[in-house]
Amino acid sequence: MERKELIKANFGQHLQKLRAAKDLSIRSLATRSNLEYSQVQRVENGKVNVALTTIYALAEGLGIEPGELLSKV
Repeated sequence: MERKELIKANFGQHLQKLRAAKDLSIRSLATRSNLEYSQVQRVENGKVNVALTTIYALAEGLGIEPGELLSKV
């Protein structure tokens, strides 16, 4: 696996764990983050290179600091 692919996969897995710890569905996180369901799903599956604005939106939806999303990448 390429380094970029590994980073995206690790970020997605970490996001999924944080979401599950908050007992949120993908749909509810998408709504809370003002993002599309499919976008959050693709991020969790490591399919997209996430924009900084998306990281901030996801962090806001999870009620955490953006750095927490990057802490396990």
